[in-house]
Amino acid sequence: MTGSTKFRLGDLAAGPLSLHLVPGEVERAGLALRLGLEGLPKLVAHLEVRPWLDGCEVRGRFEGEVIQVCGLSLEAFSQPISGDIDLRLVPEGSPNLPAEAGDGEVEISLESPDPPDVLDGDAVDVEAILEEHLALAIDPFPRRPDAVFDWNSGPDTTSPFAALNALKDRRP
Repeated sequence: MTGSTKFRLGDLAAGPLSLHLVPGEVERAGLALRLGLEGLPKLVAHLEVRPWLDGCEVRGRFEGEVIQVCGLSLEAFSQPISGDIDLRLVPEGSPNLPAEAGDGEVEISLESPDPPDVLDGDAVDVEAILEEHLALAIDPFPRRPDAVFDWNSGPDTTSPFAALNALKDRRP
């Protein structure tokens, strides 16, 4: 990818970072393999990383094209993919993490923004964030737009309960 995709929280002291990520062919092939895709011919991400409390905030958008196998026809096909990234990260032990209840559960309101994710150390890997959001945007049950489910039961339309019906008919 063009530019560095890993940095430390301290690097944001100089101000926000604007990143334009364009993975090369080898990187896209590796991503496709890890995500179970037939191919990933195009992927571009525009992200901004800025300080947020004692962590950082990653916002932006990615667009690309994925090649998947149709669940109906079993043929490979290409489809566009895009998504937004809006993520907050804080270091482990941060006072800005949601408070745990007495039983170890965290209470979250559906109206409030998502709680921040916890970093492992103080390193931020933007490439891993992009991969995670790309994986979530991929259709888990891909279907070609022109694929049609045409099932024909064939000439044998006997019911699985035909044997029981035959027993029922033999009663006096």
